[in-house]
Amino acid sequence: MEGMTIKQRLQALLRTLYFPIMAIIASLLVGSIVILFTSKSNPFVAYGHMFQGGFGTKRSFDATLTKAIPLMFTALSFSIAKRSGIINLGAQGQFTAGAISATAVGIYLTGLPAAIHLPLTLLAGFIGGSLFGFITAALKVKFGASELIVTIMLNYIAALLAAYFVTGPMLEQLPPYYPQSPAIPKTARLGSFIPGLNVHTGLLIVLGGVFLYYFYLWKTTSGFRMRVVGLNPTAGEYAGMSVARSTILSLFLAGGLAGLGGAVEIIAVQGRLMITSFSESFGFTGIAVALLGNLNPLGIVFSGILFGGISAGSLRMEVLTRDVNASVAEVIQALIILFIAGRMMFQIKRRRKMTTAADPDVQDDVLAEDTEGADTPLPEPAIEKAGDQA
Repeated sequence: MEGMTIKQRLQALLRTLYFPIMAIIASLLVGSIVILFTSKSNPFVAYGHMFQGGFGTKRSFDATLTKAIPLMFTALSFSIAKRSGIINLGAQGQFTAGAISATAVGIYLTGLPAAIHLPLTLLAGFIGGSLFGFITAALKVKFGASELIVTIMLNYIAALLAAYFVTGPMLEQLPPYYPQSPAIPKTARLGSFIPGLNVHTGLLIVLGGVFLYYFYLWKTTSGFRMRVVGLNPTAGEYAGMSVARSTILSLFLAGGLAGLGGAVEIIAVQGRLMITSFSESFGFTGIAVALLGNLNPLGIVFSGILFGGISAGSLRMEVLTRDVNASVAEVIQALIILFIAGRMMFQIKRRRKMTTAADPDVQDDVLAEDTEGADTPLPEPAIEKAGDQA
């Protein structure tokens, strides 16, 4: 936004916020119809209980932040891949792989001081997730495999691996032999950092990840190349940028971020790997968080908190209304994705109408405006300069 007036910046901000806000409002309206048809409760009363349970008190906001942390990790995973033109649907599997790796280091490398054990556990989570991301990247670059299919299949593989480990090698050898690992020792655990609250230091880690996401993509040459390739692979290759390198790096980092989120969830919240550890879909909800946040660093934070609040408040809504199921929160989250996608389809329809009536030169200009997130179209001199640096 350099060189823009205050009025232009305000207009750009309003354009950025318009569609997410409208998606939230439309989702709540449709959700209220679902409540009317499935219960006898007033939708406004139900929503009041839900938002009171997510944001009404210090305790409820504490639960919201705890719920938001894994969602922000998986949203970062989807966002950094999407910035490179890759649709990463494997954040759930990468999240699970990171949790398995962190659990292995946590329960087997005992006797280490916390200053060594905890960083090793977090690093193991990052590596576990990045390995799954690298597998996807290698198959795509080497054989042209679709990342959509590969990542979805890897989600199933990760879930089956988790089930295998908690019923086999990592099974806690104590009655009643419930399918779970031994407890993570205190030397590898993350604790709370605010007295009287349960929110853990994973919040600081994910906020650090948000900052690094911003700094890498917008303040480094490598991140600039990744965004150029994501916007226009042909232009990137013409400028000397490697599409394969961007694909491998973006999926490696995407997997690592999701895996780090899995590690944090295990060592800070659940305390051990269990057969039910991943009953909640952190990965696919993270996609909704990323889309609602427009792949923007601050947008991801606020979107993650919103989704965390909806999830945390849904139980209070179910208890106090007695006939509104907590799954309404999942319906609202799914509707947000639907309306965000509807916005994209509308933009494509509008662009096609414009290009049909325009001459070829105008068509090229209109098509160049189709960018993801908050980025502006990159000028040709900047691309040539980046190519010279490469």
